Amino acid sequence: MRHRHGLRKLNRTSSHRLAMLRNMTNSLLTHEVIKTTLPKAKELRRVAEPMITLGKTPTLANRRLAFDRLRDRDVVTKLFDELGPRYSARPGGYLRILKFGFRIGDNAPMALVELMDRPEPATATENESAGSNDAAAKKAAKAAAKAAKPAKPAKAPKVAMP
Repeated sequence: MRHRHGLRKLNRTSSHRLAMLRNMTNSLLTHEVIKTTLPKAKELRRVAEPMITLGKTPTLANRRLAFDRLRDRDVVTKLFDELGPRYSARPGGYLRILKFGFRIGDNAPMALVELMDRPEPATATENESAGSNDAAAKKAAKAAAKAAKPAKPAKAPKVAMP
């Protein structure tokens, strides 16, 4: 019986499972959205959310704890410089898990894991609607780039060998 046993083994050894969750946490904190299976996503939440909570108080001890668990200096820097201040007013619930259909090969349930309140990237339609001068400037830049391309040299005529 597995009474009061709260984690999923995910058919992996403990070292493999911990390494996988560490890598998934690094990817999530770097890219802010990842696609994985639903059980892995639910386990990832147990690892990633405490890391963001740790990033909300930027002390040296917390940085060392985060580095001990993540083992990636760039991710720890992003955690304390960007993500910690972003979620400083939020009491928890930093991740959103969205069901994403089923995987083609084995029909495993997939999920999209993303950070809440992440900034939206600017789309092409927003850039064009920002001003007609910007669109005109882009067209002019394309025309100038096309005109600045060097002409291709003419090919020498093929001579038949006797």
